[in-house]
Amino acid sequence: MQENLKDIDLQSFLKYKTLYYDKIDFSIVKNSWECLKTYIDLPYVIHIVGTNGKGSTGRFLAHYLHKKNFNVVHYSSPHIINFNERIWLNGNDVSNEVLENAHKFVQEILDIKLLEKLTYFEYTTLLALFISSKCDYIILEAGLGGEFDATNVVTNNLSLITTIDLDHQSFLGNSVEEIARTKMRACDNHMIIGYQIHNSVKDVAFKVKEEIKKEFNKEISVNTLDSFEKYTLKTNFAKYLLKNLHLVIACLEYLKIDIDTNLFNDVKLKGRCEKIASNITIDVGHNPLAARALKEHFKDKKITLIYNSYKDKDYKEVLRVLKPIIDEVIIIEIDDKRIVDKLNLLEICKSYNIMASFNLELKNDKEYLVFGSFLVVDKFLGFLGVDEK
Repeated sequence: MQENLKDIDLQSFLKYKTLYYDKIDFSIVKNSWECLKTYIDLPYVIHIVGTNGKGSTGRFLAHYLHKKNFNVVHYSSPHIINFNERIWLNGNDVSNEVLENAHKFVQEILDIKLLEKLTYFEYTTLLALFISSKCDYIILEAGLGGEFDATNVVTNNLSLITTIDLDHQSFLGNSVEEIARTKMRACDNHMIIGYQIHNSVKDVAFKVKEEIKKEFNKEISVNTLDSFEKYTLKTNFAKYLLKNLHLVIACLEYLKIDIDTNLFNDVKLKGRCEKIASNITIDVGHNPLAARALKEHFKDKKITLIYNSYKDKDYKEVLRVLKPIIDEVIIIEIDDKRIVDKLNLLEICKSYNIMASFNLELKNDKEYLVFGSFLVVDKFLGFLGVDEK
């Protein structure tokens, strides 16, 4: 990394940061936070962990708190087009000016060794924490996991647990129960368990409660959300998103904030079953759990799936799940070493008797679903000419 590391702007600085890694070293971000924390007046921390639904849950909650005149930061990842999307401050993506001020502050406080070792996600997390200083709330969406995720570097007041399923097994565990344990051990005070497809997740929550009591002599409390029909929600959101919305309502009740469901109606959810044209829906989901939700959403239609996947995702299962609603697959070509070989995807489609090609040509009489990851959605939006990085 270059010698004048402390003299470059945020965009240049992030070019040197590791986006993806094989191993997590929690000590780097922990030591960095120890240096920074005396300068930051941290607000009430709401930590969101789970496999799917973290982004929409966080945005529903941040939007509502903002509408109730609280000062709130929502930290999420990754972004689709602009880096600023990762930090949402009081109704808008954070401005370049606020980002640069946060970047300069962190550069001044941290020594060069920490600045060099922090990953892209860890550094961005620290920026979000600085920006949240003196706000009322910060909503932190975990990245890969829970216990040793960069977002868990601060003590959380409340943990929201979204749907948990198999994903990121190399980091989190080989079973749903192991993954749930890793995620839930991030809880410091109280957790609310949202909608789950595996009953064992709730059992794990109470086991983690006992573990934490035994290891740290610390009491945490657990609430499970068993009913998803308490409030009538008249919205245009996809059905699967309403389960996340009910988790948000449970959170608001816990915080003793009055509920007005009409305040959710104008929430903007980028890339979450988002209709960007009359016949085009984009969704940044990337695993079988997301595929099952979309299969239900499009159950009365046949769609052309514009798709690609990271190598470490269960793309075979994704395609198997979506097969009943697929008319054909267009494999969008992405030049990235983490992406699965396109010929491999083509063969899998053939094995499922799904018509597939690489010909990205849109037709007005077709219904399109763009799905597979943030990277797929980003590439597709670039194809449409939406490229504002």
